[in-house]
Amino acid sequence: MTKIEPILLLPPDIVDRLREILPRVGEDVVAAVIKEVPPYQGAWSDQMSLTIQTAVKVALGGFLSVASGEMADAGQATPPAVQGAYELGRGEARSGRTTEALLAAYRIGARVAWRELSKCAVEAGLPAESLVELAALVFAWIDEVSDASVAGHADELATAGRVRQQLLSRLGRMLLRGDAPDALDAAAERASWIKPSTLTAALVPAAQVGPVLAMVSQATLVINDVTDLEDVTLLLVPDVHDRGRGALLRVLEGRGAVCGPAKPWREARVSVERALRARTADLGPDTDQTLVPLVLDADPDARADLRAAVLKPMAQLRPSTAEKLTETLRSWLLHQGRREEVAAELFVHPQTVRYRVSQLREVYGDKLEDPTWLLALTVALG
Repeated sequence: MTKIEPILLLPPDIVDRLREILPRVGEDVVAAVIKEVPPYQGAWSDQMSLTIQTAVKVALGGFLSVASGEMADAGQATPPAVQGAYELGRGEARSGRTTEALLAAYRIGARVAWRELSKCAVEAGLPAESLVELAALVFAWIDEVSDASVAGHADELATAGRVRQQLLSRLGRMLLRGDAPDALDAAAERASWIKPSTLTAALVPAAQVGPVLAMVSQATLVINDVTDLEDVTLLLVPDVHDRGRGALLRVLEGRGAVCGPAKPWREARVSVERALRARTADLGPDTDQTLVPLVLDADPDARADLRAAVLKPMAQLRPSTAEKLTETLRSWLLHQGRREEVAAELFVHPQTVRYRVSQLREVYGDKLEDPTWLLALTVALG
């Protein structure tokens, strides 16, 4: 912080006169700011007005200490005026006002303060030639305290941003655990996160996270190191269901990402788990387009046992014959018995298909007419 050199030392009687008017100057500054700076209009409570008046009084009191020679070094570690200005900046950030509004308030306040201080100083006998030096000292001091307020504003935003990100990360992990709805609602409130209708999981390579985040909602939850996958970040994107899903898939296209289904936001874990299964199985970027293999491979061991059970009737056949009949049975099931289509798929004559189906009927008998058995065959061979 720049030091203010006391190029002008005010006489004690003038300092006393100026000190007397500080409360009134504070009131005038508050009134002018409310009137002339739009973000502050209608936003000041009695407590807020008192806070600002006190800050003005402390700031100008510090100025008078410099001008009177009581404090030769305005850049010492924590002068009350600078600290007060810093805290004022933090408070304005918490209130949602910008640095532009804060600096506008300082400009208005400096104008009003100078008008009142210069008038009082002249009336108290300050020589006219000293007035310019007084102005330089006043506005240099205003620069000091306004810089401190801007620093406080920036620090508060940075702190608030870190805290909010921590709260959002905590909410994301609670969603992955499947915590109770009441707990999730409370966590969303604490993080000031507007609850969406749905969340969609997207597993994105770490190198691609930045570009993706630039094109999705700012309310997207970002969760790192929550899977066994290296260099992959989980994004929970709000409200990209229905037509919005196409837009998300276009954003993810060519980035090596996997997109789970849109689910009610409290059920985001379902979307995450499905995306993880699809990525492990290398099924492609859109789980909505790979539902059949996801279902069939949900329990690979169970499916293998089912396949062995439904193919057991062919155990006594030669392996080559069993292989051909299995291939024919699968095609026959999927094409619903349409012989020409089965023949085209297997590159054989339709009569060959008829012969093989006759063999299958000999092996399975009436089971090929049983819906329950047909379902088991379809799932096992699908």
